[in-house]
Amino acid sequence: MVCESIIIEKSRPLQGTVELVGAKNSVLVIMASLLLTRGKNRLANVPFSEDVVQMSKLLSSLGAQITADPATHTLIIDTTGVHSYQVGADMMKKMRASILVMGPLLARFGRAEVAQPGGDIIGDRPIDFHLKAFHKMGASIEHVGELVSARASRLTACTHVLEYPSVGATENIIMAAVATPGTTRIVNAAIEPEILDLIEALKKMGASIALTAHATVEIEGRTTLNPIDHTLLYDRLEAGSLLLAAAITGGELVLPYAPVDSMDVFLAKLEEMGHKVEIINGLQGKGISFKATDNPQAVSFRTMPYPGFPTDLQAPMMAALCVASGKSVIYETVFENRFVHARELQKMGACITIDGHHKATIVGVDTLYGASVIASDIRAAYALVLAGLVAQGTTTLAGVHHLNRGYEDIIPKLASLGAHALHTRSAE
Repeated sequence: MVCESIIIEKSRPLQGTVELVGAKNSVLVIMASLLLTRGKNRLANVPFSEDVVQMSKLLSSLGAQITADPATHTLIIDTTGVHSYQVGADMMKKMRASILVMGPLLARFGRAEVAQPGGDIIGDRPIDFHLKAFHKMGASIEHVGELVSARASRLTACTHVLEYPSVGATENIIMAAVATPGTTRIVNAAIEPEILDLIEALKKMGASIALTAHATVEIEGRTTLNPIDHTLLYDRLEAGSLLLAAAITGGELVLPYAPVDSMDVFLAKLEEMGHKVEIINGLQGKGISFKATDNPQAVSFRTMPYPGFPTDLQAPMMAALCVASGKSVIYETVFENRFVHARELQKMGACITIDGHHKATIVGVDTLYGASVIASDIRAAYALVLAGLVAQGTTTLAGVHHLNRGYEDIIPKLASLGAHALHTRSAE
């Protein structure tokens, strides 16, 4: 058995330029959507995180032919030979995004059989919204142990009114609906940039999709969808993560291109802390020039569905606020168990009080101290890396697989900016 850890030492202010990769939350759903096509697809600007590797294996298990080129960040996915509607439980357990193949499989085969998905332990994330939507479209749903089976001789277009703007449910409904004749509407749909990227990819396949007022998505379904060549949008969460590394260490960072138009709320909070954020124009569009203040101030915020403050940046922002001046309050409204990292930050000397499942109060301290800490999810892992960069002494992070799932080569990227962080592997 191989034991992985990250060893982090207090680092100087991080400085430099980093090029972003494509959005993890975009590539996974677009990879799933390719099951709607029959032919050779090409995706560019692909982040080769562990989740992308696992999704590639999942699609291969269904009969797709995958050619990956990490050096050029491209994936060729030939879906001609996809022959199975059954996803093995071992595949499903490794990441939550595996549930996103259910809609495309149901549309392609009239059947889909999956297990309850795995992934981060950040709260109750039932797939009920997905299953209710499929049932409303005419599918029969059957539960046998951990297996979930959906079957429909023909799906029917209809209107879905979501109780909550669930990202995954919105994506699954859209993917099932584009191959279902008739008009499907999703009211109170999630409108994350990654969903808009999915819609753009589906339009290239030939789908007819419109985003109307009041977060309503309207789809005119059709039976034939064509292979595509698609370049993924840049990852706003990687951008935010890297900016927080510069912020917590008092550094400077340039992102030559970044999805700044989808980062308004987050960037405003950085400026409220006292950091300088400048939008720059480059050959590939807008970028960010960032200079940290030497006296960051406390800020408070509430996580919300897009365009609000992203829940995926809550944990890294908490780490930065641990050494800011004053008292910050964070309200986590998206997930009910997303403060697990607070306990690990407390081991390092952070002053954090958790009130129930949704409120955290942070009082900034002068110094954090290195400790042995364990990551519980992707963003918690990164938050603990950030804390380690400013802590006195050595921080040892376990649960590294979480970090690998969500980021491509994030430790080497931080090291290129001056971080003292090393990814180690040893046999147990």
